[in-house]
Amino acid sequence: MSYSDITPYVRELSALSDSRNNITPDLYSRYQVNKGLRDLNGKGVVTGLTEISTIIAKETDETGVEVPCDGRLYYRGINIRDMVNGFIEDKRYGFEETAYLLLFSKLPTPAELEEFTRYLGEIRTLPDSFTRDMILKAPGKDMMNMLSRSVLALYTYDENPDDISSANVLRQCLHLISVFPMLAVYGYRGYRHYYLGKSLLIRNPKPNLSTAENILHMVRKDGKFTSAEARILDLALCIHAEHGGGNNSTFTTHVVTSSGTDTYSAISAALGSLKGPRHGGANIKVVQMFDDMKKNVNVKDFGEVKDYLAALLRKDAFDHAGLIYGMGHAIYSVSDPRADILKKCAKDLAIEKGFEEQYALYEYVAETAPLLIAEERKMYKGVSANVDFYSGLIYRMLGLPVELFTPIFAIARISGWSAHRIEEIQNAGKIIRPAYISVKDEVPYVPLNKR
Repeated sequence: MSYSDITPYVRELSALSDSRNNITPDLYSRYQVNKGLRDLNGKGVVTGLTEISTIIAKETDETGVEVPCDGRLYYRGINIRDMVNGFIEDKRYGFEETAYLLLFSKLPTPAELEEFTRYLGEIRTLPDSFTRDMILKAPGKDMMNMLSRSVLALYTYDENPDDISSANVLRQCLHLISVFPMLAVYGYRGYRHYYLGKSLLIRNPKPNLSTAENILHMVRKDGKFTSAEARILDLALCIHAEHGGGNNSTFTTHVVTSSGTDTYSAISAALGSLKGPRHGGANIKVVQMFDDMKKNVNVKDFGEVKDYLAALLRKDAFDHAGLIYGMGHAIYSVSDPRADILKKCAKDLAIEKGFEEQYALYEYVAETAPLLIAEERKMYKGVSANVDFYSGLIYRMLGLPVELFTPIFAIARISGWSAHRIEEIQNAGKIIRPAYISVKDEVPYVPLNKR
């Protein structure tokens, strides 16, 4: 029997399990349970306090009523748009500064930033033989699982892995921030060689390069890139570094950290969350949706494109999920500030790379999809393009493989996870333990010989 076989017996057990599930949607209302930790308006239920970041999507008008507004994202109280504009104005890389701010709650001075960047470059190394023994000897098809496995493997190389003092956890987090690009790219290189039959190329990072530069240096065959390409990737890292504390993977970090476990276990759990297509894997879905669109309709005819989008909502196209991927967000309605930033980056890169037609298609979908969704779903909460809508397009224009789209998200978000892990350790006194209400009636035990 194959390891992956679903036998008739397993199918029978699965059907039995399905038939025994009697938790219907009305029960959530009856017991006043917020499914998915969201209230009736879709707003997340408050489960903690943080100083790390916040999202603003609504403002109170003169009558005291909350109304949707252009989305704003703040890192440690600083508007992400202002930070990004500063990086663009200075024509410099900003991810290292962003990580410093998230970790230490202050913007670094030039000297502090230089020292911090130098330190990350110095520790961007893996233990001896780690790449061979832990990554290449057992390659995998999914880069997020490979990344998670590599993080867990680093536990065994750490001489003090279980010490959860702030200083030791910070040491571990800084090392993970620095080596995530290596773990992701080397995992991809192993997959490309062993599964696709391509040449195996492992290129060492350069200590003097930024995180974004090193990603391009390690993933590209010739190791070459332009400063414009690296700066756009750097901005993508900056805006993916953190998001309000309430997202699934960051909440996972808090939950697992509160148990008192080690850093590697907590970050591996967060990676498992981010892998999901409802979270970090959404940008891949956007790219796949557009690929399917190009196969099935004439994308130069926007009338056909509109019909395809309507078919998506009717579950008649692509994966039949009834979704237009990259549209809508749990909190933002009028606009996602991260999408606004990436939209400008995507346009500039499209002009530079000759992708104007592709960008025009994305722009049309971004304008048309919200109208169709509102009409089809009778939704009156605004719907707009989210960060996943443009990130996949940018990564594709940069020539990055689709297998690395979600790992790049993780390369950015590890800085936010690290800040939240440290914050949980500093402030928590109890394990996070949510409650579930049982809706199963008591039934008597029947002895085996009487069943």
